[in-house]
Amino acid sequence: MLAIIIDSHLHTPMYFFLCSLSFNDISLSTNIIPKMLVNNQVQDQSITYSGCLTQSGLVIVFVYLENFLLAVMAYDRYAAICHPLRYTVIMNLCLCVLLVMVSMSISIVFSLLHSVMVLHLSFCRALEIPHFFCELTQFIKLTCSDTLFLNILVYISS
Repeated sequence: MLAIIIDSHLHTPMYFFLCSLSFNDISLSTNIIPKMLVNNQVQDQSITYSGCLTQSGLVIVFVYLENFLLAVMAYDRYAAICHPLRYTVIMNLCLCVLLVMVSMSISIVFSLLHSVMVLHLSFCRALEIPHFFCELTQFIKLTCSDTLFLNILVYISS
């Protein structure tokens, strides 16, 4: 990322999207690893309900964003291959930033949708999940509510 920022020859749409994807990957890793390291240090393999909800919401944002960024990068390559003479006009800085922002916005909306669905669940047992990484399936296993709609939502989004 630093090389892309420093070298002006790398200020192209492809490298802009690679930089965005790299930042997304760093964000995804730093969302999970600190809790894992703390759990290994204190020998406690659990996560609280609020911690789990936060972690799973952020993971969903970054995973969706990664998929959308890969789709945007595919469009960038399509434009470069199919319209080489108009490529710089098509893929200008404004469009590149817009594509990344739209991808981020859609990812946040999907994450909020999943999080709101989880917030409406009622739980029978303690809300401490015995893992350092929290997934929606862990929430679903602890609930007493009907999870048909949530399972359908997870299936469709996957």
